[in-house]
Amino acid sequence: MRNSIILAAVLLVLGAVTARAQNLALSTNAVGYLEYGTLNLEASLSVARQWTVTAGAQYNPFHFKAGEDQHDVNHRQRLLSAGARWWPWHVFSGWWVAGKLQYQEYNFGGVRSPETVEGDRIGLGASVGYTYMLAKHFNLELGIGGWGGADFFTRYECPVCGLTLDKGTKPFILPNDITVAISYIF
Repeated sequence: MRNSIILAAVLLVLGAVTARAQNLALSTNAVGYLEYGTLNLEASLSVARQWTVTAGAQYNPFHFKAGEDQHDVNHRQRLLSAGARWWPWHVFSGWWVAGKLQYQEYNFGGVRSPETVEGDRIGLGASVGYTYMLAKHFNLELGIGGWGGADFFTRYECPVCGLTLDKGTKPFILPNDITVAISYIF
């Protein structure tokens, strides 16, 4: 159900504008790859002189074996987002402020203890940043942000045994969007 809502929101945002090739940017965040190899991509489409709409995705299917005497590490996730950016001067250059709707399905555990937490998060995010024009088609984006919302979670004793320790819903506020991204402008 939640996947359907997020997908519908992304399609509505992207379908509400007309695509013009010179106003489209694709970017990938280098910091995401440092987070256990999380693959990521974001598309931005200019809809006015100072506005872009964005749609992004992150995916991490990886499970890490830590060794014989250590517990395994999970940092699996699927994340979808849709939002908008306001650029005070002009799109794809200079300062920007962004807001978005975000959904994350996750399975994290094994970093400090064998406990594993999995669940779904849905919420709103805000971020700020600056984009440097490196060349005609390449930009460097730097930014930082956070997000908050509802977390529907289940905590397990270990990834293999599946003994449930806790289950429920709780509010959350987390850092998000630590961005050092390379963008290609079409």
